[in-house]
Amino acid sequence: MSYLMNIFSDPYEMVMFLLRIPIVLIALSVHEASHGFAAYKCGDPTARNLGRLTLNPVRHLDLVGTICMLLFGIGWAKPVPINTRNMKNGKWGFVLSALAGPFSNLLLAFIFALLLADK
Repeated sequence: MSYLMNIFSDPYEMVMFLLRIPIVLIALSVHEASHGFAAYKCGDPTARNLGRLTLNPVRHLDLVGTICMLLFGIGWAKPVPINTRNMKNGKWGFVLSALAGPFSNLLLAFIFALLLADK
């Protein structure tokens, strides 16, 4: 509770909290879309058919998970559905799809680190 009080009483903390919102929206959207895109490339059209191959955060956000991510730094989004029976190689397709999300987070971190680095 003191963390929430600190956010609303300290202007610096409020700015930092507000800056987290676009970061969380981008990261969760890219992460979930990456899972679906990898599955699609492995032959599974499930995510595409359900409209989940998008960077639109509304399609991916879970309300409680997003709030937890903003307040506590750990949270979740709605999982992208995949069907391994549609994949050319179900076991490896599943592995690639599962790894695509964390890989996209690392790639985003690398890209933004390069953009923010002192030149």
